[in-house]
Amino acid sequence: MPTITTRDGVEIFYKDFGSGQPIVFSHGWPLSSDDWDKQIFYFVSHGFRCIAHDRRGHGRSQQTWEGNDLDTYADDLADLTKALDLKDAIHVGHSTGGGEVTRYIGRHGTERVAKAVLIGAIPPLMLKTESNPGGLPIEVFDGFRQAMIDDVGQFYYDVASGPFYSFNRPDAKVSKGVIDNWWRQGMMAGFKPAYDCIKAFSETDLTEDLKKFDIPTLIIHGDDDQVVPIGASAMLSSKLVEGAILKVYPGFPHGMCTTHHETINADLLEFFTSEAPKRATAS
Repeated sequence: MPTITTRDGVEIFYKDFGSGQPIVFSHGWPLSSDDWDKQIFYFVSHGFRCIAHDRRGHGRSQQTWEGNDLDTYADDLADLTKALDLKDAIHVGHSTGGGEVTRYIGRHGTERVAKAVLIGAIPPLMLKTESNPGGLPIEVFDGFRQAMIDDVGQFYYDVASGPFYSFNRPDAKVSKGVIDNWWRQGMMAGFKPAYDCIKAFSETDLTEDLKKFDIPTLIIHGDDDQVVPIGASAMLSSKLVEGAILKVYPGFPHGMCTTHHETINADLLEFFTSEAPKRATAS
């Protein structure tokens, strides 16, 4: 399996297919690069090079006891782009992966980045605080952690069969295959990395990172996202990133890259191929 070794000696698995301008995909919690297969197949077929990695502790990457936080995830992404010598890359992040892309740009800049896309992404902050009243209370995330301890397999099944794809809606077209594939990916993740990642995706404030974006940015979100509430995420992020394009999909769930991949892929392709000059300085 293709891997790179990070600066602290962790092996990170990645997929690398096609040729042309690189697109780098960062996946959500607690999944793997497999969650991007519908996008990889589509964009390689449209002349792009597609790279997707398994976050440390997830998928086929090395399981880690420490370093399961957004700073480290961002540094791992920087190590990957450096190892593959990626330039003029488009970075796409879903959910926690959107936080990873945001912190990557905040910590490492945009010298290697052409454009960015945040899909159902966690920035600027998921946790409810005095300054972020639209976030979710800490009890929600404490509940996630307790559910993992009680029965991680059942918890993952409940997430996949319910809120992630909005399969709990009365008119939902439920796919057992999609549920099983989500569960499979989740169970590949190490318990400790996945447990730690709950704190990473819920309590990391990415406000200042978003202000450093100086590249064309597309922010997309479903208004039926039951995992990352749109009001405390995309609606705020789009105001923090200068010149960001915000696109809201009525009725789309958190996992819309799977359930509505035809629409999402077409809109991403339009953004990828549009002419938009990089701005000289960040806001």
